[in-house]
Amino acid sequence: MTFFTNTPLPRLAALAAVSLFALTGCAATSAEPAAPAAPAGDSVTIEDAWIKATDDDMSAAFGTLTNDSGQAVTVVSAATDAAGMVELHETVENEAGEMIMREIEGGFSIPAEGELTLEPGADHIMLMGLTGPLAAGDEVTVTLTFSDDSTYAFTAPVKDYSGANENYEGGDDHEGMDH
Repeated sequence: MTFFTNTPLPRLAALAAVSLFALTGCAATSAEPAAPAAPAGDSVTIEDAWIKATDDDMSAAFGTLTNDSGQAVTVVSAATDAAGMVELHETVENEAGEMIMREIEGGFSIPAEGELTLEPGADHIMLMGLTGPLAAGDEVTVTLTFSDDSTYAFTAPVKDYSGANENYEGGDDHEGMDH
């Protein structure tokens, strides 16, 4: 007894099954969307943070920012209740060979799994329009904002320091800037 020996139905079913398997295989190999990156503020820490003691109107914050993520992050601004205005500064040599401070365009970039050192005579966070004197032993909280709008707050001790007396590129706006 012979069943369906000359019937094309089994060949058609086999062809449909192979086609379905091929399509399913293609769908399984399609790329999945990348997971969203963690907020920059979750991957950044600061070590050895400190702020210069002063009775004047300006000071600066220093320390080493560390980025533990696999991608670079950018600090675009900073704020503190201790100052009316805060800027991210760099120190560069001008045409006359003098070291001058200026606000850094675009903010501070911290490389992937890397560090950025904020120090006198180099990159730093400038505190202007201080709300009062900063005495050695005080503590100041500073909040950094990143390009993804996330934030990171740190508290830094105020320390005595003399040195790194650069001039400000703007001239009169920050006359006598000393930090």
